Amino acid sequence: MPEKITAPVLKSGTPEELRSVEAGLDSLQSDLDVRKGFDWSRVFLPVGALAVLLLAWQFYVSLGLRRRDQVPGPLDVLGSLGSLWADGTVQEALGTSLQRGILGFTISVLVATPIGLLLAQVQVLRRAFGPLISGLQVLPSVAWVPAAIIWFGLTDGTVYFVVLMGAIPSIINGLISGVDQIPPEFRRMGQVLGASRWEMAVRVVLPAALPGYVAGLKQGWAFSWRSLMAAEIIAVGGTLGFGLGSMLEQGRQLADMGIVMSAILTILFVGIAVELFIFAPVEKRLLRGRGLLAGSTR
Repeated sequence: MPEKITAPVLKSGTPEELRSVEAGLDSLQSDLDVRKGFDWSRVFLPVGALAVLLLAWQFYVSLGLRRRDQVPGPLDVLGSLGSLWADGTVQEALGTSLQRGILGFTISVLVATPIGLLLAQVQVLRRAFGPLISGLQVLPSVAWVPAAIIWFGLTDGTVYFVVLMGAIPSIINGLISGVDQIPPEFRRMGQVLGASRWEMAVRVVLPAALPGYVAGLKQGWAFSWRSLMAAEIIAVGGTLGFGLGSMLEQGRQLADMGIVMSAILTILFVGIAVELFIFAPVEKRLLRGRGLLAGSTR
C-alpha cells in the first residue's frame, strides 16, 4: 500500500517572531524605495517638451507670416512679462486670483463633501438630485456670470458665486463615483461592528472613497480656476480687484499681445504648479499606499 504523503503544517510564530518578520519586510521596502531614488525623467521630459514648444514658437515667428505685434516671439513676451513684474502688475493680479481661487475652492470642498456623502448614502436623494448635479457640471460656468452680476453686482460675490458653481458639482460627482467603487464587504463590516450612519459615512465610506474623492477635488480645482478666469474677464470694475483675468482683458483692450501672452502664461503656470506640487504627490501617495500604483509593492 503506497505511503500516504501529508503536507507540512505551518506553525504560527510567537508575537515577537511576527513583529520581527514585519520589521524585516518594512526595512526591505524602505531599502527598495531608497534604491529607486529620484526619477529625473519627471523633470527633464517636461523641460524638454517646453524647449521644443519654445523653439517651434520662435521658428513660426521668424517666418514673418504675422506682424510681431500680433504674434510676438518668446523673448518679446519675456520682456513684457519682466516689465509687468517690475511695476508690480503681475504680483497684484496673481495674488488676487490665488486668494480668490483658494478661498473659493475651500468653500466648495466644505459645501460639496457633506452633500456628496448624503447623496451617496441616500438613494432617494441621489435619484432626485443626481441628474441635476451632473447637468450643473456640464453647464459652462461662464453662463453664470451675467446672472451673478445682476444678483451681486460688480463685487467679489459675483466671482465667488461663479467659482462655487463651477467646482461644487465636480467634487460631488467625484465623491459619488468613489463611493460607488467601494467593495460591498466594507459596508457589511461596518454594519457588523455596529457603526452608526454617521460613523459609516465618515469612518468607512469616505476613507474608502478617497481615490475617487481626490480625483473629484482635482477636477473641481480645474473647474474653479477656469470659472475664476471667466468671471474676472467679464466682470470688470466696481469693487472688484485686479486679477489675472482682468490683466488678460486689459491686454485685449490695449491690443497688447505682450500683456495677453504674459497673463496666459501666468495662468498656465499656476495650473501646472498646482497639479505638480499638490495633487500629483497626494494622488501618487494615496495610490501607492493602496497598492494601486504601477510598480508599487505596497
